[in-house]
Amino acid sequence: MDGGSTDGTIDIIKKWEHLLSGWRSHRDDGQASAINEGIALGKAPFVCWLNSDDLFLPDGLKKLLFRLMDLPDAPMVYGQAWNHIYPSGKLTPIWVEPFSVLRLSRRCIIAQPATLIRRSAWESVCGLNKHLQMAMDYDLWWRLYRQVGNPCFLDQFVAINTIHQNTKTTTRRRLHYREAMGIVYKYYGSIPLKWWLYIPYSVCYKTIRNRLLRYFNEIGY
Repeated sequence: MDGGSTDGTIDIIKKWEHLLSGWRSHRDDGQASAINEGIALGKAPFVCWLNSDDLFLPDGLKKLLFRLMDLPDAPMVYGQAWNHIYPSGKLTPIWVEPFSVLRLSRRCIIAQPATLIRRSAWESVCGLNKHLQMAMDYDLWWRLYRQVGNPCFLDQFVAINTIHQNTKTTTRRRLHYREAMGIVYKYYGSIPLKWWLYIPYSVCYKTIRNRLLRYFNEIGY
């Protein structure tokens, strides 16, 4: 589900077209809407999505599938994931924990690339909220928990998430926090102090640091 890219994405898609069940490229209503559209085209009993810079580890999807098949009452399963820091290539573990409502209220403890969702659960909550731009996955975990049941944790590494200087979570931190805090208030009823304490560090310090890194990269320092 491509939003009309002009950066060479279409050439890459066409290279692998013979292995795809289908694809499209045109202007759409945003990431969440495109993901909903893509999943609606399928019929498999389990669903997930990967962004263009993320990937499953070998047998990662199989591990998630077998775990979810063993738990007929669970709406979804999620595993451990690595952050791949580009361009250094460094791998660091994403902060993922066994499911707890209290912990979920303090941070997103689920790594989206490392998830597999039962289609019936996905459809019961109507997929992603297309009005969100940054924290649509965090909102989805809350709705699946509230309306269907507890997500299941698989303590194995199954996926890799790529972090680079142009990702939305890097360049739009303030909006990310605003959406995430609104989600916590909506489903938890209050916003834990941790969110207010962490904002200055994450939004201000990291934003300045990333801008300096981009500048030094541009000048070849």
